[in-house]
Amino acid sequence: MLYLMTEFADGGGLFNLFKYITFRAGLAFMTALLFGFVFGRPLIDLLRRKQGKGQPIRDDGPQSHLSKAGTPTMGGLLILSALMFSTLVWARLDNPYIWIVMLVTLGFGLIGFADDYAKVTKQNTKGVSGRVRMLLGLLIAALATYAAARFHPAGLTNELALPVLKDVLINLGYFFIPFGMLVIVGSANAVNLTDGLDGLAIMPVMIAGATLGVISYVVGNYNFADYLGVHFVPGTGEILIFAAALFGAGLGFLWYNAPPAAVFMGDTGSLALGGALGAIAVCIKHEIVLAVVGGLFVVEALSVIIQVLYYKRTKKRIFLMAPIHHHFEKRGWAEPQIVIRFWIISLILAMIGLATLKVR
Repeated sequence: MLYLMTEFADGGGLFNLFKYITFRAGLAFMTALLFGFVFGRPLIDLLRRKQGKGQPIRDDGPQSHLSKAGTPTMGGLLILSALMFSTLVWARLDNPYIWIVMLVTLGFGLIGFADDYAKVTKQNTKGVSGRVRMLLGLLIAALATYAAARFHPAGLTNELALPVLKDVLINLGYFFIPFGMLVIVGSANAVNLTDGLDGLAIMPVMIAGATLGVISYVVGNYNFADYLGVHFVPGTGEILIFAAALFGAGLGFLWYNAPPAAVFMGDTGSLALGGALGAIAVCIKHEIVLAVVGGLFVVEALSVIIQVLYYKRTKKRIFLMAPIHHHFEKRGWAEPQIVIRFWIISLILAMIGLATLKVR
C-alpha cells in the first residue's frame, strides 16, 4: 500500500527508498514485530477469558503436558494479524504472487481456526473431521497452484525445476496441479504435526520462511538469477516482503510462546504457516528445495506415517510415540532440550537449502 508513495519520488530522496524491496522488507519485519508486542498480551487475555479451560490436552501424551492444561490456543490469530497487516502496508498489491501466498495463508488459517474452535468448545482433541480439513485444503491448494502456473513465465509453466542441476526442467503438464497441491497441503500438515512443544514449530517456520524469502528475492531479480544460474521468475522478489513480515510476526509470537508458553498457536497458526511455505515454494519454483529447508517438518510427518503403517502391519511401534519429538520426550529429553536441538537442525538445513543456489 505505502509503495504508492514512490509516485512522489523524483529520482532521489526519502520517497525513492520505497522502490527498494529490501527497504520495505525491513519495515515489514519491524511492523509485524511491533504489532505482536503491542497486541500480543491483550489478545492472550481475551483468548483466556473466552476459552476458559483452554486447549484440551491429550490423555495419552507425555505426562509433562498435563501441566499445560488451561493454556489458551488460537495464538495463530496474532501471527496472522501481524503478518497480513504488515504485508498489506508494505507490499506491492498489484503483484499476483503476494495475493496467492496471502490467500493460501488465510484459507488454511480459517480451516485451522474452525478446528481449534471445535476443540475448545467441545473440550476434546478431535476438532473438525480430518477428511473435511483435507478436502478444503486440497481445494485451496489447487486454486493457488493453478493461479501460480498462470502467472509463471511461458518457459516455466507446469515445469518442475531441480536444484543443483542448472538447466534441467521436467514438464509435468497437467500433473503440475496435483504436484503443487501435494506440496502445499503436505507442508501445512507437516508444520501442524510439528507444533507439539512450546516454541518448537514457530522458529523452524521462521527460518524456512526467511530462507525462502531470500531465494524469492534472488529468483525475482534477473541479474542475481542469471549470475547464480537459477530460473528467473519475474515478480517473485516481492515475496521477500511477506517473508520478512512472517519473521517479524513469528518473533512477536515467540515472545509469548517461549517455554512455558502463555499461548499456543493452534491449528490456526500451524496450518496457515505451513500452507504459506508451500505456496511460496510453488510460486518461486523451488518445491524440492522446500523439502530440504523444511526437512524437520518432513521428518516429523514421516515419523507419523511410518508409525501408523508399521503398527497396522505388525501391531508394534517403531517410535515410543509419534510425531518424533514425543519419542524423545519419552526417552527422557527435557522439552527445552528438544526444542533448541530441533532449531539447530532447522538452521543447518536452511544453510544447505541456500547452498543449492550456488552449487550448479
